[in-house]
Amino acid sequence: MKFIKKSDFIVISAIVAVSIVLWLIFHFVFEGQPARAEIYYGSELVETVNLDTGIEKTFSIPQNEHVVFHLYKDGSIRFETSDCPDKVCIRAGKLVHAGDSAACLPNRIVLKIVSKNGYSKNDLVVE
Repeated sequence: MKFIKKSDFIVISAIVAVSIVLWLIFHFVFEGQPARAEIYYGSELVETVNLDTGIEKTFSIPQNEHVVFHLYKDGSIRFETSDCPDKVCIRAGKLVHAGDSAACLPNRIVLKIVSKNGYSKNDLVVE
């Protein structure tokens, strides 16, 4: 008794091929667009940072000065330090592409990257 037929492999291969093609199209269309970082405290947008300035700086938001962000010259941003116990936000690393996001849940801070035309894979920030 066969569980997988020859036609099953054809269907699976077609699904994988279509997925790869769609991912490549998405990747190349949105990859080169300039982006900005949005920092939310709770569900409120508190700061927007342009990532294409070529400036390297370290900063925090007034709502929580114990959470520090680092903006790099290459247009990436990350959580530098945080007073949260688990440090998951710091281990998220650099965020570069539109749709990338990281959160420091104990401090209620979300950092996400969106393209300048407003596109983001994340459409909602939930408190």
